[in-house]
Amino acid sequence: MPVPVALAPLQAPVFRGLWFAWLAANMTMWMNDVAAAWLMTSLTTSPVMVALVQTASTLPVFLLGIPSGAMADIVDRRRYFAATQLWVSVTALVLAGLSLAGALTAPLLLALTFVNGVGLAMRWPVFAAIVPQIVPRAELPAALALNGIAMNLSRVIGPVVAGALISLVSPAAVFVLNALLAAGAMVLILRWRSVRAESPLPGERFVGAMRAGLAFTMQSPRLKVVLLRIFLYFVQVSGLMALLPLVARQLHGGGPATFTVMLSCVGAGAIVAALYFPRWRARFGRDQFVLWGTLVHAALSTLIVLVPEIWVALPAMFVAGMAWISVANSLTVAAQTVLPDWVRARGMSVYQMALMGGSAAGSVLWGQVASLSSVRWAVVGAALFGVAMLVLTRRFSIEGGADLDYSPASVGSLPEPAVPIGPEEGPVMVTLEYLIDPARAAEFAAVMQRTRRARLRQGALSWGLFRDAAHAGRYIEYFVDENWVEHQRRLERFTAFDADLRMQRLAFHLGDEPPLLRRYVADALSPAPDGLI
Repeated sequence: MPVPVALAPLQAPVFRGLWFAWLAANMTMWMNDVAAAWLMTSLTTSPVMVALVQTASTLPVFLLGIPSGAMADIVDRRRYFAATQLWVSVTALVLAGLSLAGALTAPLLLALTFVNGVGLAMRWPVFAAIVPQIVPRAELPAALALNGIAMNLSRVIGPVVAGALISLVSPAAVFVLNALLAAGAMVLILRWRSVRAESPLPGERFVGAMRAGLAFTMQSPRLKVVLLRIFLYFVQVSGLMALLPLVARQLHGGGPATFTVMLSCVGAGAIVAALYFPRWRARFGRDQFVLWGTLVHAALSTLIVLVPEIWVALPAMFVAGMAWISVANSLTVAAQTVLPDWVRARGMSVYQMALMGGSAAGSVLWGQVASLSSVRWAVVGAALFGVAMLVLTRRFSIEGGADLDYSPASVGSLPEPAVPIGPEEGPVMVTLEYLIDPARAAEFAAVMQRTRRARLRQGALSWGLFRDAAHAGRYIEYFVDENWVEHQRRLERFTAFDADLRMQRLAFHLGDEPPLLRRYVADALSPAPDGLI
């Protein structure tokens, strides 16, 4: 029988192995959170310490998001991904050993939960960067939807398994299973024989890699729209999810199991929606997914709290799960398509921070609203917030035309310098001289504005465009790179998009010769003798 389009990426052995590794990694996350939260209740009666378990688990995402993305872009991604699972496995073994020995204290459990969160924070950007490497571009949306299925399966299975082990054995059994799952995921990752692109240039420096990642983000208008959308959307949906235990308690006939069943409905709805994505994408664009997904989630959230009946809440949570993953998957695909491979992990780490930041901000905001009014009005307020943000940001599109082609393109090599230049010498200034028809100055300026963003996205420290006061139509473009090796690295980052932009610039240039290009390297001046100015 033909394989459904939604499951097509699983036919590739590499993606299939890494998908199971991702499923196992997410199960360890949910199981650890459940076991640590339960264990904390037996170690202390302080509500603050119990609440801090969740904070300790998610705080590393904010602290290490950009650094972990930079590491994933400048080291071997296969080994780095495997190392994150080794980190989680060792941490789980330490937790199991201390728990069995009765040596765990509340502060120590909190510290080890934070350490476990470090491993989880490191793994997400690198996996997000690996997926586009191992699946064809046409299958990327389906692959990302399958990753969402893995996340939701782990959300359903992980807490159930952890709860069973806690009740039948002890929390230590959960940590032992986590260690085994993480070790198994590490083995699956190491079986992948990745081919890393070789470069004659030295690797990027850690701080410089972070700066380049932030610069790319700031100079990518479409990526900034995606970041805004994901932040606002998770502020909205956190109203229902953060208050879901209280929502479940207030349902007529609701009980302790209602909360778990409602979570399972969200996961089941997300899984079903992911299987239908290929069919829906043939009819709807990403902007429409975001629009209707946001409206459907807002409407159903309101319905659940205004009609507090289980028979209404469970199907509504199922459809809300479909809406949730429809928006989240569309925004994730949009983020992936605007990132070239050299900065992909850094860009996705910023995306992850925006997502988690929206969730954290929304949880605090709607929790305060609930404490000042009621749970019902907090959830309704979150729904109205989502609709209002759609209206206010209606002009911002995550599509903006065709997807950008960031596939690598050949640009040649630098000419041999007339004088020896060390890799760290710099800054390096490049100038290009254009001669254009003055009547086309406005069109040229529009192309140069796109050029400015492209140069800065590639890591340039500064950029400028000057026109000759004595010669109409003569323009000088300049940009500055940090040093000679970073200037050479620009050639490695050259893509099909940059090649097309260069052809647009050349179309304005008059004459048979290309624009005059010069490179200048900063000269270190000796200190002036005393008394001289």
